[in-house]
Amino acid sequence: MNEMHAAPMLEGRVAIVTGAGSGIGCAVAVAMAAAGAAVVIADIGVSLAGEGGSSVPAEQTKLIIEAGGGRAVVCGETVSRWDSARRIVETAFDAFGRLDIVVNNAGILRDAIFHRMTPEDWLSVVGVHLNGSFFVSRAAAEHFRRQGSGAFVHMTGTSGLIGNAGQANYAAAKLGIVGLSRSIAIDMQRYNVRSNAVAPFAWTRAASAFRAETEDDRARMARLQQINPEHNAPLAVFLASDAARDVTGQVFTIRRNEIFVMSQSRPLRSVQRDGGWTPELLRDHAFPALRSSLTPLERSHDVFSWEPV
Repeated sequence: MNEMHAAPMLEGRVAIVTGAGSGIGCAVAVAMAAAGAAVVIADIGVSLAGEGGSSVPAEQTKLIIEAGGGRAVVCGETVSRWDSARRIVETAFDAFGRLDIVVNNAGILRDAIFHRMTPEDWLSVVGVHLNGSFFVSRAAAEHFRRQGSGAFVHMTGTSGLIGNAGQANYAAAKLGIVGLSRSIAIDMQRYNVRSNAVAPFAWTRAASAFRAETEDDRARMARLQQINPEHNAPLAVFLASDAARDVTGQVFTIRRNEIFVMSQSRPLRSVQRDGGWTPELLRDHAFPALRSSLTPLERSHDVFSWEPV
C-alpha cells in the first residue's frame, strides 16, 4: 500500500491519556487522535502543585481534537485513587466501547531540598505519579488480558533515571514507574500486552518551574525552551501502535529530534574471593580492583568517586 494512502497507525483504537489538559499530555492526546484513535482525556485541571481544579484545560484539548476531525471525551476523575482510576477506564468503554492504549502522563511537582521535604510533599507526588500509574494500568489490565492485546506508555523522567536536586519525591516516583513498566511487560507479555517508558524533554509548565541560578542553568533553560511538547508525541503514538508489537520493557528518552534507548541496570564489573570479604579487604582490594578495571568512558562517570552526579 502506498504510504500516502495508508490507514492511520491507530485507526479504530481507543486511548486513555492522563494529564492531557496541557503540555506533553495534550500533545500526545492530539497526536493519538490525528493517528486515528478515539481519546479519553483524563485531567482534573489542577495547578502544577496539585491544587485547585478545573475542567477548562481538558475541554480545550477536546476542542483541538474535534477541530481536527477526531473523537474525544473528557473524564474529570483523579488518577490517585483506585475507585477513580477504575472510572477513567470505564469512561473509555462507556464512550467508545473498548480500550487499547493507556498513556500514564499525569503528574504534579512539589520540589524541596530533601531535609525540608514534608511527608505531604512526598505522598502527594508519589500518589499522582507512581500510584496513579499503577491504578490506571491495573484497572486497564483486566480488559487487556481478556482481549489479548494492549499497550502501556508510561512517562518517566531523567530525574528518576539519574537523580536531581530538590526532587527526591519526583525522582523516586519516576524511577518507580520504570520498575512498574518493566514488571507489567514481563507479567503481561503472555497476553500480548506491551509496556514501555518514555523520559520526555520539553518546555512545559513543569520545566518552567526550574530556577536558573548560574550561567550553565540559563544556557540549559534556553536549550529547553526550544523543545516543544509536540516533539514527544510521535514516539508515544508509535509505541502504542502495532508497528511496535515487538517493543516492550524498554526505556526511551527524547531530546528534540533525538531519541535514545536507555541502558537498564546491568552488572559492570565484579570481583570475587574464595574466602569471602572483610571491610578491610573490600577497602584494600575489591574497590581498587573494580575502579582500575573501568574503561575511560566509565571512569569519566566513576561510580567510586562518591560525588553526586
